[in-house]
Order: sequence, then structure tokens, then C-alpha cells
Amino acid sequence: MIQGGCAQVLAALDDVYDPELDEPITALRFVSSCEVSPDGDVDVRLRLPTPQCAPNFAYLMAADARDALRRLPGVRDVSVVLEDHYTGKEINESLRGGGGFAQAFPGETDETDLVALRNLFLRKALVARQARICESMLADGAGVEAVASLTLAQLPDAPDARRCRELRARLGLAAADDAPAFVTPGGEAVAAQDLRGWLRTARLVRMSLEANGGICRSLLRHRHGLDATSEEMIES
Repeated sequence: MIQGGCAQVLAALDDVYDPELDEPITALRFVSSCEVSPDGDVDVRLRLPTPQCAPNFAYLMAADARDALRRLPGVRDVSVVLEDHYTGKEINESLRGGGGFAQAFPGETDETDLVALRNLFLRKALVARQARICESMLADGAGVEAVASLTLAQLPDAPDARRCRELRARLGLAAADDAPAFVTPGGEAVAAQDLRGWLRTARLVRMSLEANGGICRSLLRHRHGLDATSEEMIES
């Protein structure tokens, strides 16, 4: 039995991110329904902003959701179903059979391509979140030299800083307390003389992710008739 039922399921799904937007699928309201049986069987349905959302991103979210739920104590069986997507049949069949992306689309790609794509967007997410932190510090009056000299431990204890550390760990970049706070996608520390130039580029990445996130939310609300003011992840 899963203690907490769907509340615990949704809490687990908070750690599943849209790979392109770097936002939790729960916050994006991609979870359309959740059912938990007394025996610990979990059924979750996912909806995306359009039926044409990229199959690789759709697969990653569905597979990550399945894996996150399998780690919950008390779970017996997990079913994650992607609803109303043009490759939903292939993705859902692969998930049910425990296969990967290559099994869903044989001959079209391999798992190495998917790993490379995921890492590309993890790096973009890191750049965007670092940009938000850096912009905020400079706006609050911090000097360029002071900002560039910061370590991870010296960043504010806020969601962006915590997510940056997670992203760096996933990418194999330095994530210890004494690691430099701001790094390039390859992990090199951003020097003070390069900070503003780095930030100009990083700001463009941040703006792109935020704009795409806004578009996805609008499309999802329109497609499913969701209340724009509601914060509920699953509509009743």
C-alpha cells in the first residue's frame, strides 16, 4: 500500500521535469489523472500541450514518471499512459513492455541519441537558472567581481540555486560547496572579466525557456479548457 495515495504520487512526480522547459510536469499541469489501488497499483495519465509535441521529449517525461513512481515504497505495479499524442501508441507500448525509446521507434534512433539530447537540455537549463540568479544579484547591487568569486555554498538557498546544483551533479560537473557558483556549460568557472558577456548569452537562453514555457501553458489551457487562475494539477 502507498501511504498518502495520489498525494504521494504527485509529490514523486514533482521531481520529473519537462526536458525542454526544465519545469516539473506537475507544475506544468501535464498530469491529467492519478489512481492508486489498495494493493499499490498506480495509474497515471499524462497530457501534453499539443498532439504534436516532440516524441523524444514525450517519451522522456513518460519514462521518467514511470521510473520515479517505481521507486515509491509500497508500489506493486505502475502504468503511465501518454494521452492523445500522435506517437502515443508506440510510446505507451514501449513503456508497458519495459523498452526504451529505440524500441518505440525501431530503426529511427538509438538510446545514445536520447542521452545526448537530454544532456544538451540539461546544460541549457543550467545556463538559464544561473542567469536568473546572476541577474538578480547584479540588480540588487552586487559587484561583478563579488558575483564571479562566489561559490555554490554562498548562493541564496532558493529553488534556482538548488536546481543548479542538481543539474551540475547530473552533468558530472563540480557540485560541491566550494565549487564556483557560475560556470560555462562545460563546467569552467566564469571569470569576472567575462561575466557580463556570459550573462548576455545566458539571458537569451533563459528568455527562450521562459517564453516556451508560457506558450506551452497557454496551449494546454486552451486544448483542455483549464482554468488559467487555478493551480490545481489535476482538474476535477
